[in-house]
Amino acid sequence: MRLALLADIHGNLEALNACLDHAKSQGAQRFAFLGDFLGYGAEPSAVLDIVEAYAADGAIVVLGNHDVAVLDHPSVSMNEYARIAIEWTKTRLLPHHFTFLASLPLIHNEHDMTFVHASADAPDMWIYVTDPLRAAYSLDATRSAYLFCGHVHEQVLYYTGASGRPLHFAPVPGTPIPVAHHRRWLAIAGSVGQPRDGNPAAAYALFDTEQATLTYYRLAYDYELAASKVRAAGLPERLALRLEHGD
Repeated sequence: MRLALLADIHGNLEALNACLDHAKSQGAQRFAFLGDFLGYGAEPSAVLDIVEAYAADGAIVVLGNHDVAVLDHPSVSMNEYARIAIEWTKTRLLPHHFTFLASLPLIHNEHDMTFVHASADAPDMWIYVTDPLRAAYSLDATRSAYLFCGHVHEQVLYYTGASGRPLHFAPVPGTPIPVAHHRRWLAIAGSVGQPRDGNPAAAYALFDTEQATLTYYRLAYDYELAASKVRAAGLPERLALRLEHGD
């Protein structure tokens, strides 16, 4: 099975469609949405409609902190730009969107895989996995061989070395990485809708369970159109600039 891993869409319809189309062209048979469908971007309703449709067709879907913020959860703290976008997003959603979000889990386990937005050791604390120590904490919280997450907005892979502790690996987009089952893996898929590594290209990953390979992708898409929609919606200019500059 080829499983597409998509995280941090953030209301960016153009980026989401680009990633979904590419994943299908690569033979994706199933999809996992790793949280933060909402926030920052100008088309939250359209994005959530797509995610909800995929969920009805068997996709794996877990909540992110921006999604939880839409539900007014008190544990979520955000900067000024994020909070403005969340308050705007709430006015664009329909009742069935809120019902769908409220039905979603923070973490999902399936076979030898775990799916979560942030760190598996405290999925409701929204901890960034940014180094091997944090990766160790997250991996130690599950027995799965494969742990898939987002939240960091960059593409990173951690794997257990001979010592059993995680090591950092920087993937090359488009190059399949052997991810044999005898090791443990924590894969951060990157951000579909708001990359922050200086490259505006959309990001996602594809896990081939039969071949035991993981391939990260970066895709050109019409980020200028996405940014223009942010401006037209009256959202902060900073959010449009982030799409254009990938930061």
